[in-house]
Amino acid sequence: MSDDDVTRVISAGAVRGARTGDVERYLGISYAEAPFGANRFRAPRPVSAWEGVRDATAFGATAPQAPYQGATAELLGSIAIAGEDILTANVWRPADADGAPVILWIHGGALERGTAALSVYDGTAFARDGIVFVSINYRLGSEGFSVFDDDSALNLGVADAAAALRWVHEEIAAFGGDPARITLMGESAGGAIVAALLSMPDTRRLAAGAIIQSGPLSAQKPKKAGRVTRALAKRLGVAATSAAFAELAPDKIVAARVEQAAGSSPIGGAPAFALALSEDLPDEPETAIVDADIPVLIGTNTDEYRLWFPPAALESITAGKLLLARLALRIPGAAVAACRRVWPRASVGEVFGQIATEYLLRAPMLRVAAARTAPTYVYEFAWQSPVRDLRAAHALELGFVFDTLDDDEAKRMSGTDAPQSLADEMHAAWVAFARTGAPGWPAYGADRLTRVFDTASRTEPVRRAAVVDAMR
Repeated sequence: MSDDDVTRVISAGAVRGARTGDVERYLGISYAEAPFGANRFRAPRPVSAWEGVRDATAFGATAPQAPYQGATAELLGSIAIAGEDILTANVWRPADADGAPVILWIHGGALERGTAALSVYDGTAFARDGIVFVSINYRLGSEGFSVFDDDSALNLGVADAAAALRWVHEEIAAFGGDPARITLMGESAGGAIVAALLSMPDTRRLAAGAIIQSGPLSAQKPKKAGRVTRALAKRLGVAATSAAFAELAPDKIVAARVEQAAGSSPIGGAPAFALALSEDLPDEPETAIVDADIPVLIGTNTDEYRLWFPPAALESITAGKLLLARLALRIPGAAVAACRRVWPRASVGEVFGQIATEYLLRAPMLRVAAARTAPTYVYEFAWQSPVRDLRAAHALELGFVFDTLDDDEAKRMSGTDAPQSLADEMHAAWVAFARTGAPGWPAYGADRLTRVFDTASRTEPVRRAAVVDAMR
């Protein structure tokens, strides 16, 4: 089916997109000025108006980053699009949209990789089902999450997402969306940014709902969050200041980061980029989002750790390493004992990985769900991939949520025979949540009901409760 040109007018000027069937898409629209030159390491600045009609048929430039390394590169793809105009948004809309619900998608990638241009994130299926779908790029790595020794702004990547949310609120009516019905949605680091946006009063008020998929709910004191910046500065031979880093080409900083992070994992090795507590983000999201008076859909995958630790890495983990990790992270011995009871045949490495999953993602998520009074819907993605013994690994659910299982990027993790019926079910639940604030199963409460997505999905009390409860 051939594309037809379509045009929309927003505050900064006209944009020309493309229509395929009943879906229009507008790609690479600037929501803020390029964050380089005089704008580097500064808060995002409003985009300048343009004359004429700007082409919006191709994705904008990607934020400076390196491809995934090692075994992870076999599973998660990377795209590099040259240019400095990286703060862009993409919109898919039903051709007849008028006051439609809106989703704003924020991609993951450990705060240092990723792009909205990945094909698995295509918004066509959401637009097909009546949603005006928006995805964004934001600053990553050192450009977006450095903590300098001077008085530079913190969490610039979050500030970018906040600017994008304000842009959506102001401009989405031009695309047929309702600015009062914006649902934030993010996975992994994107979920962490969604949680941060809900923690900040000036952005919380713009969201009607939120979906957090496998997103950490933490933020660190600036000194701790700044370890990665100080270590990079030492490696690069410069001061840990924004002025010193601004003298370096972004690619040089990225290359140094690749060397620094070689062999690291989410719970060991070189320090990772993290959200930092700040004047704008004074409390950890795990605490702050409890009071967000909007519906939240939140969940994790059963075997998150199997993306981070390939089989060879799991086999190398000894009882001594498990003990050291437990002590370093202050994980109670009771949690390890409970984990062994739940998985009596698990290897030491698998126990280690499952504890990491519970500690980093699942236990904080369930603490939030239990503490909130606004409607909170919990899910667990449990379908087992046949690829590389991934089981229900981190990020596997994406092809199901986006209904893009036929995409080559999704097939890297799910294989070629993933159940379309499960994609139909999950995608419909996310659409229903954006439309109504409820995905189709009861809210989490004293009965701890959770939707378990699998070949045969079901709603039941939270699984492995003994492991989660032992984390407290």
